[in-house]
Amino acid sequence: MKTADQWFSEYAESHQNATNKLIHWICVPLIFYSIIGLIACIPHEGLAAEFPEAMREWVHFGSVFLLLGSLFYLRLSPRLFLGLILFSALCLIVINAVEHSGISLLWSSLIIFVAAWIGQFIGHKIEGKKPSFFKDLQFLLIGPAWLMHFIYKSIGLKY
Repeated sequence: MKTADQWFSEYAESHQNATNKLIHWICVPLIFYSIIGLIACIPHEGLAAEFPEAMREWVHFGSVFLLLGSLFYLRLSPRLFLGLILFSALCLIVINAVEHSGISLLWSSLIIFVAAWIGQFIGHKIEGKKPSFFKDLQFLLIGPAWLMHFIYKSIGLKY
């Protein structure tokens, strides 16, 4: 498996333009959130039956997907894993709030997903380079970690 630095270096090749980077700072977290929101909409009767009542609303396919996906980040870097787990928890909190607000989680997540991907492709059009995931689908997981590594650098934490 590649190291975090190898992934980030390769990812950075198609993320040099300042406008594209700014678009990624907005769109990558929105895509991450919207994917979890969409997956959380998959019917999951019985999935949470064995959990205590207070936890059942947090157990859905979105949270299961996050747990499984987090294994990639754990292998990449335990410190990045912790940051991404915190962001994942924030996503789950927002998803739970949306579900209790009366707003359709399915439609809001779908609209965010489509709008954010349009933004990403506009960013790459400005950049003049194809998105990295056209080369390797694992880059879809690298985007959030790439942003997290910049947050860590800005506060002086090693990843």
